[in-house]
Amino acid sequence: MPDFDSKPFLANVSQRPGVYRMIAADGEVLYVGKARNLKNRLTTYFVGKAQTAKTMAMVAQISNVEVTVTASETEALLLEYNLIKRHKPRYNVALRDDKSFPYLYISTDHDYPRISFYRGSRSRMPGKFFGPYPNAKATRETLLLLQKLFLLRPCSDSFFANRSRPCLQHQIKRCSGPCVELIAKDAYAQDVSDAMKVLEGRGAELLDDLAQRMEQAAQQLEFERAARLRDQIHGIKAIHSVQAVTRNTSNDIDAVALVSNAGEHCVSIVFVRGGRNLGSNNFFPRAGLAEAGELLSGFLVQYYMGREAPDEIVISEPIEDADLLEATLTERMGKTVKIRSSVRGVRARWLEMAHTNADIGLRMRQATEATTAEQLQGVATALSLPSIPARIECFDISHTMGERAVASCVVFGPEGPIKADYRRFNIDGIEPGDDYGAMRQALTRRYARIKKGEVPMPDLLLIDGGPGQLAQAIDVLQELEITGVTIAGVAKGADRKPGQERLFLAHQDLPTILPPDSSALHLIQRIRDEAHRFAIAGHRHRRAKARTQSVLETVPGLGPRKRRELLRQFGGLQGVTRAGIEDLEKVHGISRKLAESIYETLHAGG
Repeated sequence: MPDFDSKPFLANVSQRPGVYRMIAADGEVLYVGKARNLKNRLTTYFVGKAQTAKTMAMVAQISNVEVTVTASETEALLLEYNLIKRHKPRYNVALRDDKSFPYLYISTDHDYPRISFYRGSRSRMPGKFFGPYPNAKATRETLLLLQKLFLLRPCSDSFFANRSRPCLQHQIKRCSGPCVELIAKDAYAQDVSDAMKVLEGRGAELLDDLAQRMEQAAQQLEFERAARLRDQIHGIKAIHSVQAVTRNTSNDIDAVALVSNAGEHCVSIVFVRGGRNLGSNNFFPRAGLAEAGELLSGFLVQYYMGREAPDEIVISEPIEDADLLEATLTERMGKTVKIRSSVRGVRARWLEMAHTNADIGLRMRQATEATTAEQLQGVATALSLPSIPARIECFDISHTMGERAVASCVVFGPEGPIKADYRRFNIDGIEPGDDYGAMRQALTRRYARIKKGEVPMPDLLLIDGGPGQLAQAIDVLQELEITGVTIAGVAKGADRKPGQERLFLAHQDLPTILPPDSSALHLIQRIRDEAHRFAIAGHRHRRAKARTQSVLETVPGLGPRKRRELLRQFGGLQGVTRAGIEDLEKVHGISRKLAESIYETLHAGG
């Protein structure tokens, strides 16, 4: 047990605001916390009433406590957020899903602004962003709806600039054809403005304006324009009819609810943007020490310090330092951000919706985890493993007649797929169709990194294939001197139907055949199918890229400008192929050496 003498430490610690770090004997940061009074806060860990079992377990591991005094509580909050993000302490609330949310983006630096799906950093981007949306599906549905109503172009600027006739989007009435000037700039600008009003929740205001424009068009006998305005009115009314529950406000609001059960937690956020409910998203934070209030507070800090905050955040229960977080977000966002826990009316209904989603999400997750635990236990029993596997890797190979082979590696754990650890390997330097060679190459590349400690060691390695593929895996691990990993080949049955799989194990002559209703077999099938899906997706992407890539792009030193000049001079790739080295050399920017390289590339194997 680490020997940390708290008495002299507490006697000298400052009473000013700051951040403290609990350090283990091996240097690991166990916990990061903030305090408006460091001395008072740290005293609670070592003096006074008994702590919870989790806190006592952490305190027993403390070898040192480091403190950083800050000028203000706000500075302490920001420092705590950055330190948690850097060290990922095991006893802090850990927000594991930190992917960016999708937005709708309307450019403003073009005569005919584009509307598009966007995910990523929004700094240095000229234009307006609307969102965030809870998922890509909701974003694309909204994008499609706006295209139908306002016919805004979705194409890139380069595609737009090189059109000589309308594309398919115009033909199916999803675009007004600004690329070939089928709509005037002022009319298109009006459509952009109308779309922004819908996204900003100003639909009621827009309906009145559209009605007046429709009457004016009818009076001027512009019946086609009047009919289009009528259709827009009907479309916007349809949106309002399904969003009636949120019509009482136009603010951007997040409703955040926490549900906990048996040491697991689910936080659900309902997103309301411009008075419209955009759906919800669930998060499952890991919390080593935190009780409910502290967990929710820690979640809010990590979540909103890393992304844009709405005008108002309503939460299911009060949190400590809500005023501090509110002030920090207000300063960071450059607008007033309110955090409220006692709400009524429509806000209470949103919170109830978020609570229901969190409750369902947690129950579904726990049911899934229970099923996965049972399946993992079945795998351990079926394969005579010394313990339940905590990490399983599975490899598969995909190619078309040996072309552009890709190997996949998928990883599963007690919580299911660990997609951040998935990897693909482009296979080169083997005979086309050599699945054994492809498997050997992929395993060698993967397990050389594992041996260096760059990747965690799995407990079980599954290979999609029979004894041949299994032998390759055994040879690779023996050559790398890796032990302690159970290897199994998963071969399809005679009819290649699910339920007839045979498992081949090292040093076992006959295959193991599990019953079709075996929970272990179901998990193995799921992992094998995921590896197969991941490999096929990678192979298709690689094959498509190869078939759309010009052979000229493979010539070293031949950039886009020189390629365009070649194609212009010779009227296309066929003309370049027919040209000799001397002819190629005459093109501006093409040296003798480069001309020879181009000629050799175009006539390789000829």
